Amino acid sequence: MRQYLTVLIGCIIQAFAISCILKPNDLVVAGITGWAIVLEHWIHIPYTYIYYVTVLCILLSAYLVLGKRAAKRIVFLSLTYPLLLIVANALSFNFIDEGTEKIVICIFYGVFMGFGTGLVLKEGFSQGSSDTLAKVIHKLWGHGLTLPQMMLAIDVFILLISLTVFSKVTVLYALIIQFTYSKVISFVLFGGNMRIVKMVIISKNVEAIKQLLDDELEVGYSLDYVVNKKGEVMERIISVLPFRDAAQTRERAQQVDPNVFINFVPTLEAWGKDSFLQKREEAVG
Repeated sequence: MRQYLTVLIGCIIQAFAISCILKPNDLVVAGITGWAIVLEHWIHIPYTYIYYVTVLCILLSAYLVLGKRAAKRIVFLSLTYPLLLIVANALSFNFIDEGTEKIVICIFYGVFMGFGTGLVLKEGFSQGSSDTLAKVIHKLWGHGLTLPQMMLAIDVFILLISLTVFSKVTVLYALIIQFTYSKVISFVLFGGNMRIVKMVIISKNVEAIKQLLDDELEVGYSLDYVVNKKGEVMERIISVLPFRDAAQTRERAQQVDPNVFINFVPTLEAWGKDSFLQKREEAVG
């Protein structure tokens, strides 16, 4: 119950940030939100409905291309978060005082949106937005690009088409928003600005943990052995993860083994594509 309450609070904060800070001040961002805002100007349908349809399309694509497990991770928020956004938009007002500098507004939005997103990610949930879209495109056609490069390409594309609606200065503000947003998410998750973490897992139910990582979470890892204080030799699982997936892995591992030992170490960078690291290439980006 606490987990879902935290996710709900995070989603409400996100919806507030978009409806009461971003939209009233004529700003744009990358990602699915930016896509919906641009299309609103083109076809004159409220961006909230465009967002909902887009996310549902991504959910269906994830199911068809990435499989049932991938779709299961995003289905809850893909169905519920857009509804919160619709409600927030109906009740929207301008949270920012008139005359406030645009760069300050960008920071306000980045802080609120980053904090709300961080709460959601910390509980292991995903909203199935542009990161899932990138995985779908990468699986189908993106073999020449890493997943982080594919995500960047999507964001750049959305910002470029936003130039048909917004000024070059406004699009530049979107980069400031993205920087602030990313830093706040990282702070919420880890208290710092690390994008990836080294994860160490020790469990007496290690085979079930390995099956979880292999079959459900699709996380690559290496194994070595440690000796506990009783002199027992135990397997130790080591993996490198992007921070988006770290919380989800922790939550699921604790469900498999409530007594599992998990240690996250913030990591500056990691190189390599071998199976001893993350199978998903964003871990080494």
